[in-house]
Amino acid sequence: MTSKLVVAAFVSLDGVMQAPGGPGEDDDNGFPYGGWLAPHVDEGFGEIMGGVFANATGMLLGHRSYDILASHWPDVPDEEGGWINDMNKYVTTREPMTAEWRNTEVLVGEAAETVAELKKRTDGEIVTQGSSRLIHSLQQAGLVDEYRLLVFPVVLGVGKRIFAEGTAAAGLKLTGTRSTGSGVVYVTYETTGEPVIGSVA
Repeated sequence: MTSKLVVAAFVSLDGVMQAPGGPGEDDDNGFPYGGWLAPHVDEGFGEIMGGVFANATGMLLGHRSYDILASHWPDVPDEEGGWINDMNKYVTTREPMTAEWRNTEVLVGEAAETVAELKKRTDGEIVTQGSSRLIHSLQQAGLVDEYRLLVFPVVLGVGKRIFAEGTAAAGLKLTGTRSTGSGVVYVTYETTGEPVIGSVA
C-alpha cells in the first residue's frame, strides 16, 4: 500500500505560486499581485481543474491553505462542493490544531516525516495544492511523484516560487500538455529521479 503524491499548482511563467486567487490571500513580504490568475479563468480553465482532482482520493494541505479552504468550502451546497467536502483531507502542522471540516485528519510533526508515513499507510492519489512551504519540504525529501502545473502567461518578478533556491535536483518526464483559450498551459510531469547530465558538443 503506497499513495502517489501529486503537486498541483498555479504558477506564473517565472514560477511564482503565491496568492493566485485574490488580493488578501497571501501578502507576505508585501506581495502586490494577489489574484493574478483571475483574468485567465475561462471555460477551458474550468475543464482542466476538473481533471486535476479527477482521480484524487485525498488532499494534502498546509495549515494556512487549510484555513483558507475551510473558511469557504464547508458552506458550499453538496451539489456544488460535495466532492471536496467528501474527500479525505490531511493537514500538516507542527502544532496541534482542531479541524472541523469533515473528513480531515491532522498530521502533527515535521511535514516530510508525517507525509512519508501517510504515503505508506494509504492507497490512491493524494493531491496537494498551494502551501509553498509544504511543497518545498516534500521536494527536499523526494516525496513528490508527479507535478500538475497550470502555467499562466504572466511574469511577476517577486513572490514564492514552486521551485525555490535550494530545491533538491530532480529529473522530470513530460506526460501531458494542454492549453486554454486564454493562454494557460496545463503540463503534467512524472518525477524520474536525479537529472541526467550530458553535453551537446
